[in-house]
Amino acid sequence: MSNIVTAAIVQTAWTGDRESMTKLHEDYVEQAAAKGAQVMCFQELFYGPYFCQVQEAEYYEYAESIPGPTTERFQALAATHNMVLVLPMYEKEQEGLLYNTAAVIDADGSYLGKFRKTHIPQVKGFWEKFYFRPGNLGYPVFDTAVGKVGVYICYDRHFPEGWRALGLAGAEIVFNPSATSRGLSSYLWKLEQPASAAANMYFVGAINRVGIEPLGDNDFYGTSYFANPRGQFVGEVASDQDEELVVRELDLDQIREVREQWAFYRDRRPDMYGSLAAD
Repeated sequence: MSNIVTAAIVQTAWTGDRESMTKLHEDYVEQAAAKGAQVMCFQELFYGPYFCQVQEAEYYEYAESIPGPTTERFQALAATHNMVLVLPMYEKEQEGLLYNTAAVIDADGSYLGKFRKTHIPQVKGFWEKFYFRPGNLGYPVFDTAVGKVGVYICYDRHFPEGWRALGLAGAEIVFNPSATSRGLSSYLWKLEQPASAAANMYFVGAINRVGIEPLGDNDFYGTSYFANPRGQFVGEVASDQDEELVVRELDLDQIREVREQWAFYRDRRPDMYGSLAAD
C-alpha cells in the first residue's frame, strides 16, 4: 500500500490589501488541488503584509479569532478539495491577547486546532513583541487525513527543542511558515530546517514570502522547499524572487526506513539532559 502524500506550499508577495491576498491564496488552493495536493501550508501571517517591520497599533486590526471568519472560509475550501490546510494567521484571543498562530483544518473541513508561535523576536525589522504574546499551547501534533502534522513558525526554527518535541509527539510532516529576509539568516535558511528534518527523521515544509513590501526594506527571499528525513531537498528549491507554488510527493515510509537506520530516538539520553531546561 502506497504511503505517499502529495504536499504543497506557496510563496507569494503582498498584494496590497487583505481581501485580494486571501483570494490569491484561495486561487492557489485550487491550483494545488488540480495538481493532486492533499495537504497545503501558506506563509506566515498569510493574508497580510509582514507588518512587524514597524511598530504601529493600527495593524492590530489584522487580528481575528481562531476559529473565525478566515478559518471558516478555508474550512469550506478544504472540504471541497479534500485537502488538509495549515493557515498561519494573526489571532485575537480577546482584546490585548494577540498571538502569531497557525490553524489546522482537516480534509473534511473540520477545525483540528492551532499552534501559537513560541519564540518571539524583537530586533530591527522584526518587532514582533509589539504584536504577539509568546505561544502557550505547547507543541501539538494534529492527526489529519494525511498523517500526523506539526507546525513551527519562522523564528521558532532557530530553537531545536520544539523540533524535537514535535518529533517525539509523532509528527511526520512539520511545516515552518515564515517571513524571513536577506541578510544574516539567508544561509541558515537552507541549513537549519534540513538539519532539523534529519535530526528528527521527518519531513519539513519550509515556506517564505517574496518581495519588498511598502512597510520596510526587508527583502523576502522565498526559496521555499521540502526536506526529507535525511535532510535532503525534495525536488528543486523555489525561486528567491518570484511567487511559486511548490508541490512534491512525500513518501512517509522513508520515516520508518531512516529511523531504523539511524536510530537517533532510540539512542537519546533524556536522563542526561536535565540541565538543558534550566534557566
